[in-house]
Amino acid sequence: MKISAYIFLGVLWLALISTTLAQADTTQTNTSGSNTNIDGGYESTTTTTYESGSESTSTTTNTTNSDIKSSPPTAAAPSFSAQSQDVCATGASAGVQTFGLGISGGKTFRDLNCERIKLAKVLNDFGMKVASIALLCQDERVFEAMINAGTPCPIDGKIGDAALVIWQKYDHERPDFKTYVKRMDERKKADKLEQIAMTKEFERIEKEKEKEESKKKKNIDWKPTK
Repeated sequence: MKISAYIFLGVLWLALISTTLAQADTTQTNTSGSNTNIDGGYESTTTTTYESGSESTSTTTNTTNSDIKSSPPTAAAPSFSAQSQDVCATGASAGVQTFGLGISGGKTFRDLNCERIKLAKVLNDFGMKVASIALLCQDERVFEAMINAGTPCPIDGKIGDAALVIWQKYDHERPDFKTYVKRMDERKKADKLEQIAMTKEFERIEKEKEKEESKKKKNIDWKPTK
């Protein structure tokens, strides 16, 4: 028993002498911002001392770099709704988003034609039919339609033919003045081309008549006498 105990103690003593000493250092750095960078590393050093007094050192280094990029939230354009509202306006909105900046905005626009129709309807409901028509005639399409229908738009308290005389005298006040001038210029060109064509036709007819008269004259001159 004593011998076994001595052997056991000797083995234990040798095991304690040959114990491996190890030391490890670990470092890691995190940087936060618009983009998150994670830089880290692991370094491990192991030293072994033998019974004879010699040493063995082993060093292991592991480095890890991580660069994470994430997009910012999307810019939301403001909403605009004109449904179930008695307004003559429309809305428009837009948004732009980049990695560093997001911008969005919106704006409303008046619908003048819608306002004109609503005002004309109110005047008509109040019995002001001529005023209602005069208001609608501010639209060049309505004005031209009234002229083509033979019912000129009211002006200066005049209606019908009396109003047409004023519109012809002060045609620069017409809502469709630019379209009217363009149409008149095109008509003048068409009339000029028609006049040229008629002149050529008359000249052709005159030449044919001259040829016929010349033939008749020759027949009379060369008619033999009895």
